[in-house]
Amino acid sequence: MKSTGSTLLGLDIGTTHCKAALFSERGDLLKLAKTKTEVYTDRGWAYFDPERLWTSVVRLIREITEQGGDCTDTTGHPADMRAIAAIGIASMAETGLLVDPNSGRARSPFLPWYSRCAVTQAERIAAESDLAERFAAHGLHPSFKHGLAKLLWLQENDPGALSGSMWLSASDYVAYRLTGRMATDYTLAARTYAFRLDRRDWDRDWVRHFGLEPSLFPEAIPSGSAVGSIHPDAATALGLPAGLPVTIAGHDHVAATLAVGVVNPGQVMDSMGTAETLVGVLPERALTAQDRMSGLAFGIHPAKGRYFWMGGLSASGGAVEWFRSVLSEPALDYERILERLAGFDPAAGPTGILFFPYLTGSGAPRPDGRARAAFVGLTADHGQGDLLRAVLEGTAYELEWIRRTGEQATGAAIRDLIVTGGGTHNPAWLQIKASVSGCPLRQPERPEAALLGAALLAGVACGLYADVDQAAAAAASAGEVRSVQPQPQAHSRYRQLFEEGYVPLQEPLRALYRGVLSGE
Repeated sequence: MKSTGSTLLGLDIGTTHCKAALFSERGDLLKLAKTKTEVYTDRGWAYFDPERLWTSVVRLIREITEQGGDCTDTTGHPADMRAIAAIGIASMAETGLLVDPNSGRARSPFLPWYSRCAVTQAERIAAESDLAERFAAHGLHPSFKHGLAKLLWLQENDPGALSGSMWLSASDYVAYRLTGRMATDYTLAARTYAFRLDRRDWDRDWVRHFGLEPSLFPEAIPSGSAVGSIHPDAATALGLPAGLPVTIAGHDHVAATLAVGVVNPGQVMDSMGTAETLVGVLPERALTAQDRMSGLAFGIHPAKGRYFWMGGLSASGGAVEWFRSVLSEPALDYERILERLAGFDPAAGPTGILFFPYLTGSGAPRPDGRARAAFVGLTADHGQGDLLRAVLEGTAYELEWIRRTGEQATGAAIRDLIVTGGGTHNPAWLQIKASVSGCPLRQPERPEAALLGAALLAGVACGLYADVDQAAAAAASAGEVRSVQPQPQAHSRYRQLFEEGYVPLQEPLRALYRGVLSGE
């Protein structure tokens, strides 16, 4: 890669925050702007307002561009903030809306990935599927999160909205507002349960089976491809040059793998956000029965010739958010949470409380949209601090279950984890995770991995980097890596609770949820 002095603009449309950031071509963060993602509720269902979300994106980009002038990156190299070479957009994966492709008008709100409105539709999809055949084609297990389930929910609740409309993710929608072109990338298309990985195309017969038209879905293009150029009106409104290349960087967790160098088989990233996800890389190949039995999801990685595998917990940071707002009066702020964890002894081991963190259902290795959360093992001696630590331990147990499943599915040992995301600001949580898994955690000095990944893919699209591997190498060449080591004695006790408590109790608790508590 030859240095050009160019900068790259990354956008991340997230569940909790929308962000914009400017990076040097070496991956150094030059400027960051963020705002809270506004959530609304209608008849009990959460949604994001498309126009207000777009207004937030405009405000963030203006906050970056209105500063103007030159600045210096973290190593003292000059960077011209006006020399933006391209824009990359990452977003929460399954969140989507319907748009009229002729007028550009939104015909539905954004339905969030975590909304459980489509649980019944996901169960219908599963009942009408040859699950082995569908997994081999799509790399997924039926879930209320997926675009197809949400479209069937809309079909039942607002059938007129689907006629002549197109389903766009959050990244797709922002890219459309910037360029006027509707498209999606492979990583987002693969989260619809309507996209064939083996053909890199929409599964048209499968879509028609449900009375839907394949034209509901936009053209799918590889991650790191330019979807188009920013059109003059948008450029003027945003203070950007007309004709600037725009790329859909896709699934935020997958984009983040580039920023932390997880692009080769055997490497695994733990992204700790509102949802927590383990993402690994494997050579592109036909998916097997063993892959399906793992409960993991698979998709096309931006790096050529590679797939990714993924397993996650919908409510990880979300469980902490739930704890601080529901189990505290007044609600704990994050500074007070860290204060309460400050005296945590790394060698002390587990609380003895098992928290099953299924506030929004469970994913791999036991996908179940109806799974519920639970505390087991409480005594009168336990206080608020114990419950807080138990929440952190429960999310760590769940990720350990996914880690072991990933090892079995890929046949590759996972000896360490590269961690990123907002949860890394909680040192007690990192120590618990290391001790539960017995694996060292490595934390690259990349505070905004999804944003940087989006910027790197924009750099690939505009030719700043030859390919994804070169882009990831450029980002990996700078910055320190911190390490958190497991405590052997604590690991032994955590392992016993995990193997003799957390895993064996899964089935009886789930059976209870399926039976008495669900009214069956």
